[in-house]
Amino acid sequence: MSDLELQRLADLSDDELAAAYTPEREPWLRVNFVSTVDGAAQGSDGVSKSINNDADKRVFDALRRRAHCLVVGAGTLRDEGYDVPPIPLVVVTRSADVPPTLRGAPRGRILMATVASSDGLTAAREALGEDNVMALGEDEIDLVALKSALVERGWTEQLCEGGPSLFADLLAAGVVDELCWTIVPALTGGDAVRIATGAEVEVALRPALLLEQDGTLLGRWLVE
Repeated sequence: MSDLELQRLADLSDDELAAAYTPEREPWLRVNFVSTVDGAAQGSDGVSKSINNDADKRVFDALRRRAHCLVVGAGTLRDEGYDVPPIPLVVVTRSADVPPTLRGAPRGRILMATVASSDGLTAAREALGEDNVMALGEDEIDLVALKSALVERGWTEQLCEGGPSLFADLLAAGVVDELCWTIVPALTGGDAVRIATGAEVEVALRPALLLEQDGTLLGRWLVE
């Protein structure tokens, strides 16, 4: 029987919330997602912003403050309209295309993980800098090598914000340590994308934290 207790998010100070998400070891790669009760990782407009809420935003911000870097798939960056974040952002893309909203970022704030066979490799290196573009594999991105390469830069607490196909690939590669999952009290139906799609995986999880605010559940699930 688990001794996990449901806690009120509002009862935690910002420092206590940050401490509640302390990794068990280093390096540590956590993935953060929000979904509806029926598993939709996006609203009817195709983005997650339309289903998240204040409780999710508070934990989202807390995780970013803890993280040394963000890891996000290029498709998600484009779909969600990402701006340049306050911490280094690693774009994961086989095409080596820099999303439009990130092209004016200061040198060193945007990095890229891509493949050696990409036609866009040279242009990406010119845009981001030679040292900021990692060719990790010939045709497929080596996600084990990516995690290690980020650790070599001193980024031991890594945060991935999706998308669903990258999450599945990271699980398949065995590099995910934790899922941070917000479940908002809503149902959407339809054929919305789930939080993990693509690669078939079977991964056991252990609940480590469960918070609640106004019907929204926010949990930490550790990969066994």
